Amino acid sequence: MKIFAALFLFVASSLTWGASEKGALDKSTLEAYLRHVELFRGEVTIKIDDPKPSKYLPGFSEVLVHLIYNSVEKDQLYYISADGKTIVKGDVFNLNKQPFQSNLDQLTIADQPSFGPADAPVTIVEFGDFECPDCRMEAPVLRHNLTEAFNGKVRVIFKNFPLESVHPWARAAAIAGRCVYHQDQAAFWKFYDWIYDSQDQITGENLNSKVLAWAAQNSVDAVQLGHCLETKASEPEVDRSIAEGRALGLQGTPTLFINGRKIGGLMWPDLQMVVQKELDYQAGK
Repeated sequence: MKIFAALFLFVASSLTWGASEKGALDKSTLEAYLRHVELFRGEVTIKIDDPKPSKYLPGFSEVLVHLIYNSVEKDQLYYISADGKTIVKGDVFNLNKQPFQSNLDQLTIADQPSFGPADAPVTIVEFGDFECPDCRMEAPVLRHNLTEAFNGKVRVIFKNFPLESVHPWARAAAIAGRCVYHQDQAAFWKFYDWIYDSQDQITGENLNSKVLAWAAQNSVDAVQLGHCLETKASEPEVDRSIAEGRALGLQGTPTLFINGRKIGGLMWPDLQMVVQKELDYQAGK
């Protein structure tokens, strides 16, 4: 911990407050400083949460800053010293713990669609958007290449992160996916494969009718599913997944967490390399 903390504090020295008396624990002072340092473009709305003691950087508080611009929302975590004069932005590593423990602590994997053994040495959590073209490209890599190359060694978990500002039917598709999952967990992955394969034929206007037609062909109760779609019964779950993604600093999809390591979508050779390195690391513990 000491090596990495020293590095991050050195990097943060350019963010010290100098003559400022209030320091970063004063929200108005912090907002003004961040607007200057981060060079936000356009009209950015900033909301700052109350500080809470950090579990990962002793002597510092964690402050979550919510940014809203052009209908896009993003959360950024900062660590602030007890005197409010030093800000740290970035990851904190403890050499005595799993290197991405802070991400693992924030990831909720209970009651989420998954395939692969629960005790697999590598777990990949995908945050995806059913209208996202890059997610469509990533899907067969996760569903086929990964399973064939690392059978029994990797578990994949899916979580929703619809990018509503650019994908108008992504939220409705996420709600539909959760409705399918609650009715038949195995059928979710059929839905996952189908909706990416059908992405070019789906619009906001025909999404529900296409989902119900798919359900009728895949032994999913269309009446029950239709009621779930109409009432948006699963929408709170989608909202929680989006909030979790924002807290983890997601900026796009697909985003993968490989044993907690956050990384963007990967082509198969790169994903294969990362998974193999993680397996080698686990074996060498």
